[in-house]
Amino acid sequence: MKETAWEAGAFGGAAGRRRALLFGRMYEDPEIERAAFRGRRRVFAIASAGCTAMALSQDHEVVACDINPVQLEYARRRLAGTPRETGSAERVMALARRMAVLAGWSEGRLREFLALGDVREQGEYWRRHLDTWRYRTGFDLLLSPRWLRLVYSSELLAFLPDDFGRVLRERLARGFATHPNATNPYARALLLGEEKEAPAAAASPVELVEADAASFLERAAPGSFDAFTLSNILDGATAAYRDRLWSAVARAAAPGAIAVLRSFGEPSARTAENCAAQDRSMLWGSVEIRAAR
Repeated sequence: MKETAWEAGAFGGAAGRRRALLFGRMYEDPEIERAAFRGRRRVFAIASAGCTAMALSQDHEVVACDINPVQLEYARRRLAGTPRETGSAERVMALARRMAVLAGWSEGRLREFLALGDVREQGEYWRRHLDTWRYRTGFDLLLSPRWLRLVYSSELLAFLPDDFGRVLRERLARGFATHPNATNPYARALLLGEEKEAPAAAASPVELVEADAASFLERAAPGSFDAFTLSNILDGATAAYRDRLWSAVARAAAPGAIAVLRSFGEPSARTAENCAAQDRSMLWGSVEIRAAR
């Protein structure tokens, strides 16, 4: 049995001869990490599409790893300043955007919504024009276990609530009522698949490593990292891997080190500090900031 579903290098779970590029961009707001890691020198990150590592390279020494070699090489290109590419996640989201037309979400209406900068006005616009019964019905069907199983492995779905469609709709409504659309790049990327910013490069070199996080941190020098950003790598991982990862993090953590962990699942009662509402990407159930040790 795989310790983590990410070993497959594909959302469907079956490792083929070729791993896929899963993520062309990261829907993770690095401002969470930049605020939490202020004043800390060395950061461990999950490479993914390179977005968080790139943002943190402005103020920190960053080491980023990924278990998927295709994803890691893409992160290397992105950190060098090449344009974003389309991964499996973006193809799934593009399909959902095409279906959104059936809910009455025209491009003109979405652009009007994204131009707003007052969150109270956004909340009213959302309720009046976008949160329609057709949207709610279609969204809940698209994110039902029956349809998600066509794309994602059982390991990557096990932690989601059965009514994930409703839960995610509530997260989006919360996000649009919290963050001004006009200055939120994640809102534009989510609803239109567009980017405003030009391709950027890392401000300082990022060390990239092909490995799973636990294995790398088990080999790292004790006390060698001041902060950890772990993305959502424990979504789809076994309980044994979760314990192994946190033991490895504690071993590699310097005194006072902190860790940020995301999850699409709902927060547990043990969550130290859930910053999901502060994350402008609006998708997460839990963005946990905790002591690394």
